Amino acid sequence: MLRHTTSLLVSLALSVGAAFAQEETAALDSQYTDADGDLVADAPTEAGDLKDPDTLVFAYTPVEDPAIYEDIWEPFISHLEEVTGKDVQFFAVQSNSAEVEAMRSGRLHIAGFSTGPTPFAVNLAGAVPFAIMGADDGQFGYKLQIYTQADSDIKEVPDLAGKRIAHTSPTSNSGNLAPRALFPDLGVVPDEDYEVVYSGSHDQSMLGVVAGDYDAAPVASEVVDRMAERGLYDPAEVRIVWESDPFPTTSYAYAHDLTPELKEKIEEAFFSFDFAGTALGEEFTGVSKFIPITYKDQWKVIRQIQKANGVEYTPAGLAAE
Repeated sequence: MLRHTTSLLVSLALSVGAAFAQEETAALDSQYTDADGDLVADAPTEAGDLKDPDTLVFAYTPVEDPAIYEDIWEPFISHLEEVTGKDVQFFAVQSNSAEVEAMRSGRLHIAGFSTGPTPFAVNLAGAVPFAIMGADDGQFGYKLQIYTQADSDIKEVPDLAGKRIAHTSPTSNSGNLAPRALFPDLGVVPDEDYEVVYSGSHDQSMLGVVAGDYDAAPVASEVVDRMAERGLYDPAEVRIVWESDPFPTTSYAYAHDLTPELKEKIEEAFFSFDFAGTALGEEFTGVSKFIPITYKDQWKVIRQIQKANGVEYTPAGLAAE
């Protein structure tokens, strides 16, 4: 199921490439610097500004039931504690905005940020993405899928016209930004050809489609796959209208101002964790390990989509989410 992004990334790069051709510069908040050009915040130069907390706070991207995910992440948290020698506290976040603000304020040290909000975390909170879940062969990603009811008259993307369609939130990549960048070429313009209703999450979009609250919804395949596995909806009640090639999924990042030694230990914990036989491995099917990534390389296509949508990495842009 996991494979490299191919034709979609090429087409997106071509569509906005002219505006993106020059060397990209960081869009960091004024409190951060990027002397090495990697588009993420530099570590503080003064030793006294580096942090080595006794307790590390870890958060996973907002989900419908945070309590379930706290249990799912427990094996990894135990491993993280063992490798770093620190206590680790799981922090259940209620929104992408709250998660970014928690790292920005110094209350959050390690986090999984959803695809679309990752650039906000980087630019507003000094997050440094370094890992992503993937397969043994190094492949990773998820698909943007359009779901509708099984008996719906929506057969192709142009059939969304005149319908009530659930997007997740303004800053969500697969739930809003990618559809706005891609759907015009497929025959419909969101907010012009169909009504956009923000559901708040991929879970709510999918459940709303099942309940008939929405005619269809663009959602992330990894989310709806996990929902089906947990029995939260019956796959026989819905149908896929269209799907993309894969996008990068959740980024795992640490705060830029942790000590180099602590960052090294955190990376060691991620890259040495064995998913096999754990609740985490059971939850994320097709995943077997954490893979090293960089924000500059793996999130380039996401930045291109957001640029095409006029997204600005500002507090106002985050508030809109």
